Amino acid sequence: MNQTTNTQQRTTEIPLDARIYIAGHLGLVGSGIWRAFERHGYTNLIGRSIDELDLINQQAVDDFFAAEKPEYVVLVAAKVGGIVANNTYRGQFIYENMMIEMNVIHSAYKHGVKKLLFLGSSCIYPKLAPQPLKEEHLLTGPLEPTNEPYAIAKIAGIRLCDAYNRQYGTNFISAMPTNMYGPGDNYHPQNSHVLPAFIRRMHEAKEQKLDKVTCWGSGAPLREFLYSDDLAEACVFLLENVNYTDVAFEDDSGTVQSHVNVGSGREVTIKALAETVKEVIGFEGEIDWDTSKPDGTPRKLMDSSRLMAMGWAPKIELKEGISRAYQDFLTRL
Repeated sequence: MNQTTNTQQRTTEIPLDARIYIAGHLGLVGSGIWRAFERHGYTNLIGRSIDELDLINQQAVDDFFAAEKPEYVVLVAAKVGGIVANNTYRGQFIYENMMIEMNVIHSAYKHGVKKLLFLGSSCIYPKLAPQPLKEEHLLTGPLEPTNEPYAIAKIAGIRLCDAYNRQYGTNFISAMPTNMYGPGDNYHPQNSHVLPAFIRRMHEAKEQKLDKVTCWGSGAPLREFLYSDDLAEACVFLLENVNYTDVAFEDDSGTVQSHVNVGSGREVTIKALAETVKEVIGFEGEIDWDTSKPDGTPRKLMDSSRLMAMGWAPKIELKEGISRAYQDFLTRL
């Protein structure tokens, strides 16, 4: 495996005016990746909103690739949500995500894209996989039921990249981020992830001068969080420095895989997370835990040692990141 010790070193010659398509550039992760490429001096970024390009429409995607001729692709676009959304809209989550992946990845192959980076999710790993989660744990046990459709779709995207690499000689790699948060997050009261949900709930409780807020579950599960700008820097690093052959490995079944974990390496209980959000926002009431609601996966920590050994490392501590995210939330009110 190729090694590098400097995240600013560009070992892959990607011209700064290369045509780079960021699919999903307006969301939490995609907007951070767009800003990161700009920080690194790239000048020819391509993005389309859902109104401009429906990635579920195969012909529209193919026409877009034929017209725009992107040389590099970062596939971030996805239908995402928290436990409630994943469990409620199960058909939409598996169908829309698989269609997006199939259309973009196939068009990237068909139109000669030099390198593609596909972003998955830590939920691809089995619910009770050994901790921390290693890349080779993929498909070694049952998934968490509440978000199984989304996880299956992401696994399909990883496998599609692997299959195209082997059959067609493409250079498609997959990055599996841990739980993300940061500017541009979704703060919807029903369909958001746990951290932005806490930010909204604590803020509203503070504004309404409530005595307490109620949170789902026991607060005992352990989670890892990564600030979106840290993930964005990891994506630039991967596109510039890492090829399929650098991350490909053979698992115990003899299957060649090419995905790599991207996490902070630090975990926190949901209860401690809620207390940190409470402190940042300044809510002075109590937190009540509704244990009749599901906890989800009991623990989920990524082993990101492979990527860190290549030279990337996160920089934003959790409390600082939450403070930044809260300031972003306030601008959206």
